[in-house]
Amino acid sequence: MTPEQINAEKLHAPGGRARSFAWLLRRLLVIAAWCAVLLASAWCAAALYFDLPFPHLRVPAAMVYVLFIAGVIFFARGDGTRLAICLGGFILVLLWWLSLKPSNNRDWQPDVAQTAWAEVNGDVMTIHNYRDCRYQTESEYKCEWVTKTVRLSELRGIDVAFIHWGLPRIAHLIVSFRFADDDYIAISVEMRKQVGQSYSAIRGFFRQFTLIYILADERDLIRLRSNFRHGEEVDLYRTTATAEYSQQLFLQYLVRANQLHERPEWYNAVASNCSTNVFSEMRAIGPLPAGISRFDPRVLLSGEADEMLFEHGLLAGNLPFAHLREQSRINPTARAAGNSADFSRLIRAGRAGFDTAVPEPPMQ
Repeated sequence: MTPEQINAEKLHAPGGRARSFAWLLRRLLVIAAWCAVLLASAWCAAALYFDLPFPHLRVPAAMVYVLFIAGVIFFARGDGTRLAICLGGFILVLLWWLSLKPSNNRDWQPDVAQTAWAEVNGDVMTIHNYRDCRYQTESEYKCEWVTKTVRLSELRGIDVAFIHWGLPRIAHLIVSFRFADDDYIAISVEMRKQVGQSYSAIRGFFRQFTLIYILADERDLIRLRSNFRHGEEVDLYRTTATAEYSQQLFLQYLVRANQLHERPEWYNAVASNCSTNVFSEMRAIGPLPAGISRFDPRVLLSGEADEMLFEHGLLAGNLPFAHLREQSRINPTARAAGNSADFSRLIRAGRAGFDTAVPEPPMQ
C-alpha cells in the first residue's frame, strides 16, 4: 500500500477527519505563535538599539540578542521549549524597557526648553512659559517664554488646524482656543527633543522623546508651519463647539499641561501622540461628541480626522466637505500676513464658517 493510500485510509477511518483538523489547527497555532515571537524579538532588538542608556553598547546588545534568539531556534529542542525561551527573553527586555523613566532635566532644544503650566484663580487663568518664538527661518529663531493671563468667561470657541507634510493619512493637529478680541491660544502636542535629536517616526515608537504640550501664539505655532517649513500645508477649520464645551476642554488642557510640568511622560507614535492626546482630552471631560468612536482609525490616521469631524457636524461652514477642505488651506494668506499683529484675523477672513453664526454642536 502506497503512502497516499495509507493517508487516505486514515482520513476515512472513524475520527480521521477530526484528527486531521486538530493537527492542522495545532500547526496553525504554532505558526501564529512563531510569527508573534519573531515580531516580539525584532522589537526587543530595536528597543536595545534605540533605548539602551549606554550608546556604545547599543549595537552589541542588539546583535547579542539576535544571536541568542537564533541560537534558541536552531539548537533548542521542540517548539514548546524554543517558544518559551524566546517569550522569556521578550518579557525580560519588556520589563527593563518599562522601567525607563522620562525626565524634564535634559539638554533641550531652545523651542522646547520650558514646559507650560497654569494657575487658575476663579475666572482668571495665568499661563506660565507661554511660548513666543519669532522666526527668520525654520532653524533660525528666538524664543521668549512669557506669562499670559486670560479670562475663562471670554473663551468663545475652538478652531483646529491640520498640518499635512506629504503623507495623506497623517497630519499634525493644533487646537486653537478663541477668546474675545480675536485673541487665540494655540496648543500643540509634540515630541520634546533634546539638542542633537530630530523628528523620527521610527524612534517615536520607542522611549526617545518625552511628551510636551506647547501653549503659544498662532504667529508661532501655525506660522512656523505655514510660512517657514517646506512642504507643510495648513488647513484651518472652525468647529461647532459651544463656549461652555470650549471652556471645559481648555481647563482640561491646562490640567494636563500642569501634570506634564510636574511628572513627564513618554511620547509614543501610536499610543500618545498629537492626535490621540487631543481625543483623550475630549474623553476626559465626558463622552466624545455624538457618533465619534475612539476606535475610529481616523483618530490615529489623523490626516482624515477632519472628514470624521465634518461627518458628525463638528465643523462649521455650509459647504460640501471637498469644498470646505479646499478653501481651508491658509498657506498663501499666512505668507501674505507675515508677522502682522492681525495674523489670526487675516488667515480666517472670508473663509466658510468663520464669518457666520456657529450652530450648536451635536454634543452629548
